Amino acid sequence: MAQGSSFARERSPKDRRRSPRLPLQVPIFVRGLDPYGDEFLDLTKTLNISGVGACLASARALHLNQLLSLRIPAPSPSSSGVIPEASQPISARVVREHPVGDIHLVAVEFVKPLE
Repeated sequence: MAQGSSFARERSPKDRRRSPRLPLQVPIFVRGLDPYGDEFLDLTKTLNISGVGACLASARALHLNQLLSLRIPAPSPSSSGVIPEASQPISARVVREHPVGDIHLVAVEFVKPLE
């Protein structure tokens, strides 16, 4: 195995990540309930994503353990049927939230890891 590969390196005890993060900015719809129990639907984006979670840049403050439904917008369906009409929603739970200026960096853990 090549020396510089991620497989050759041992994980340090400080590295709590179960899955490597990819720095991908993907638009994503976030659906949940606000503190008043009213449903919201926001369009935001990921800053990074892994098989078990993601970091979102949200205009809305979200709370620890809050359940969310995430959905990646899909392009218009093609007549060929090659492109799926929509992605399935991803259930996620807020594990961290940190305000930075007028946005909130929100770390979510997927209820079921991505395959």
